[in-house]
Amino acid sequence: MSKASPSPLFFSRSRTDAASGAATGSSWTPNTDVYVADGGLVVTVELAGMRREDLDLAVDGRRLIVSGARFDGSRDAKSKFLVMEINYGAFESVIDIPDGYDLAKAKAIYQNGFLRIEVPASVKTSRRRKIPVSDD
Repeated sequence: MSKASPSPLFFSRSRTDAASGAATGSSWTPNTDVYVADGGLVVTVELAGMRREDLDLAVDGRRLIVSGARFDGSRDAKSKFLVMEINYGAFESVIDIPDGYDLAKAKAIYQNGFLRIEVPASVKTSRRRKIPVSDD
């Protein structure tokens, strides 16, 4: 008898303007991994060069909202770019978390330019709340 494989994880991300909630193409979206590990869901967001104080995490129903801003303070205003691949400015990523995970018990750690959010398995839903981010 073969072992049943776990159901696939479905998630979606969207970019929105934080002030109006409308979709926008002018902001950037950080690279994000979402995977299942050890009875929970893990979301890892690549945010090199950002300070923890410039990040905001919130939960709205089944939605995990990661937002913030990365500032370009490392160059002279008169600089002329030959190559520019690093995104700066405000961003907001919205990740729809599937049923079976408890966002009310989510924990976040920001270390070495990566934000790691761990969401334990559960069937409980929650209302919108802030998630504190620690250094380790």
